[in-house]
Amino acid sequence: MDTTLDTAAAARAILAGLCASLVGIGLARFAYTPLIPPLIEAHWFAAQDVVFLGAANLVGYLAGALAGRPLAARLGARRTLQAMMALASLAFFACALPLSVAWFFGWRFLSGLAGGIIMVLAALTILPRVPAGRRGLASGAIFLGLGLGIAASGTVVPLLLDEGLAATWAGLGALSLLLTIASWRWWPQGPADAPAPSAGRSPVPAHAAFALNLVYAQYALQAVGLVPMMVFLVDYVARGLHMGTHTAALFWIVYGLGATAGPMLYGSLGDRLGLGTATRLALALQIAAAVALVLAHHVAGLLAITFVLGTYPPGIPPLTLGRIRHTLPHDPSAQSASWSRATTVFALFQALAAYGYSWLFAAAGGDHRVLMLVGAAALGLALLSDLLLARAAWKPIRDEAPASRPTPNGKHGTIPS
Repeated sequence: MDTTLDTAAAARAILAGLCASLVGIGLARFAYTPLIPPLIEAHWFAAQDVVFLGAANLVGYLAGALAGRPLAARLGARRTLQAMMALASLAFFACALPLSVAWFFGWRFLSGLAGGIIMVLAALTILPRVPAGRRGLASGAIFLGLGLGIAASGTVVPLLLDEGLAATWAGLGALSLLLTIASWRWWPQGPADAPAPSAGRSPVPAHAAFALNLVYAQYALQAVGLVPMMVFLVDYVARGLHMGTHTAALFWIVYGLGATAGPMLYGSLGDRLGLGTATRLALALQIAAAVALVLAHHVAGLLAITFVLGTYPPGIPPLTLGRIRHTLPHDPSAQSASWSRATTVFALFQALAAYGYSWLFAAAGGDHRVLMLVGAAALGLALLSDLLLARAAWKPIRDEAPASRPTPNGKHGTIPS
C-alpha cells in the first residue's frame, strides 16, 4: 500500500520534523553554550557546576537514544514526539528557576532525553511518507533545526540576555512551546507508529551487517572529529588568536550560518551524487577546513573556513541516515533499530571526546591547534575507512538493488557507495 503523503501534507510533516529538531536539539543543547558565562557571572552556580550541568544534556541525550524506540512502541511515534517537544519546552521554563544544582541537572537531563528521542524517531516517522527521489532533501530539511539552533545561540540568546537570565530561559521556553503547538497536528501517522515486532524478524544479512558496522564506526569517528571545532572554536579565536571575545562572537554567528546551510546542502548532494560520494566529499572538505583553521591568520579567510566547518555537525545526520535506509531498504523496523544504534554510538563518542579533549587541552598547555589536528585525524580515519571498505560493504547491496530507481540526475540513488 502506498503511504506517500501528498505535497502539502509532506511539507507539513517535514516542518514538524524541523520544529522538533530545533526545539529538542538545536535550542535545548546549543543555546546553553552562550549562557555559560552569564550563569557564572550572575552567581547562579559555581563555574565547575556550570560545566557539570552542561554535561547533563549529553547524558540525557544518550539515554534518549536508547529509550526512543521502546517508548514509541508503547505510545506510538507521533504521540512520543509530541510529548518530547512539550517536555523540552517545559525544561526551559523550569531552568528559569535556579533552585539547586540537582533541580537544574534534572531538567537539563530531561531536555537531553527529549532531544535523543526526537533524533531517533523524527526522521524515520516522516521519510517513509516522502517520495523516494526527495528524501535526501527532506532529511536535510528535518535536521535543519540543529543548524537553526546553533544560529539562534549566537543571535537570539544574546538579545534575550539583555532582559536577564530568567527571562532568557522563559523566552526560549515560550519559543519552544509555540513551535510545539504549531507543529502538533502536522505529524503523520507513519509506519513508526506501529510497535515494531521484537520476535520473528528476519536477521540482518551478513553483508548488510558489515555495511552497518562501517556506518557506526564512521559515525563515531565523525563525532570525535567535530568536537574540537564545535566546542573550542570560540575560545581559539578569542584567546588562541588573541582576537577578543567580540570577534569570537562574530565567528560563532558565522558558524551558525554554516550550520543552517549544511543539512539541506548535504541532503541535496546525497540525492544528486549518491550518498557515498556526498559523504566522502563532506569529509574531505572538513579535513581541509580543519587543517586550514590551524594555518590561517587573516580574518576573512578564517570566517570562510568557519562557515564551512559549521555546515558539518547538522549536515552529517541526513547522510548517515540515508546510508542506513539504503542498506536496509525494505525493513523499516531494522532501519529504526540501526538509526537508534547509530545515534547512541554518536552520543557516546561525542561525550567521551568532549572529556578527552578537555584532558588533552590541559596536557598540551592550552594549545588549541593540537585539538584541531586530532579532530582532523579522526575525520581522516573515517574517510580512509570509506575509501578502503565502502565498495566491499555496499557491493552486495548494489548487486541486489533494483536497477530502475534512478535519482533525478540519472544516478542510482539506492546505492550509498
